[in-house]
Amino acid sequence: MQRRARPKPGKLVENPELRDFIQDSLEKHWSPEQNSRSLPKLFPDRPEMRVAHETIYQALYVQGRGELRRELTRALRTRRARRRPRRRPDQRQGRFSPMVMISERPAEIADRAVPGHWEGDLLIGPDNRSAIGTLVERTTRYVMLLHLPGGHNSENVRDALVDAVSELPNHLTRSPTWDQGSEIARHHEFTMATNIPIYFCDPASPWQRGTNENTASIHRIVTRCEQSGSRPVPALV
Repeated sequence: MQRRARPKPGKLVENPELRDFIQDSLEKHWSPEQNSRSLPKLFPDRPEMRVAHETIYQALYVQGRGELRRELTRALRTRRARRRPRRRPDQRQGRFSPMVMISERPAEIADRAVPGHWEGDLLIGPDNRSAIGTLVERTTRYVMLLHLPGGHNSENVRDALVDAVSELPNHLTRSPTWDQGSEIARHHEFTMATNIPIYFCDPASPWQRGTNENTASIHRIVTRCEQSGSRPVPALV
């Protein structure tokens, strides 16, 4: 009778330096995906300092492996002690249909060579009661704030986007890129009204709108607007 092979130690067990880096990053509220993407940039000449985000999740959620401290699950953005089941690939569907994905964007958008391509998002207020839309132009970092007094449902966001682009010259209205939030469900109606395509990020991929994500000054602008009770206006940051 053959002996069953012992399970191979996990990568985070065999590499304490990598494990310590991941633990420190999780405590800073980096997601497993951010950890996985950052390692090649931070350690370009060290292939041993690489780990897939799924490996990090497994180390957190699978008991008894001794790879990462279980209490670090509280540092995850979801704060779940157990991971939700994942759908099979043949079950995954986009939130809207049809969508033009970010992988189909022209190269001129990715390299910021041509102005007029924007990244959009919502900034949600306390208790989800209010929101302001943001548009950041990828080349100049020019910021526009979308006034949403009637709420941030898909109809109001559609109308605010139409109003915003109508105030811009044609060469600055080439495309926005958005995530797959429900507020953009009427994207096809926006495109029909303006002849401007909207590109969609992959699910749970905020770094694909990095310009918008990293424009920290937006938050200060919104705070000042809310405190003063004034209507948001286009701004430069």
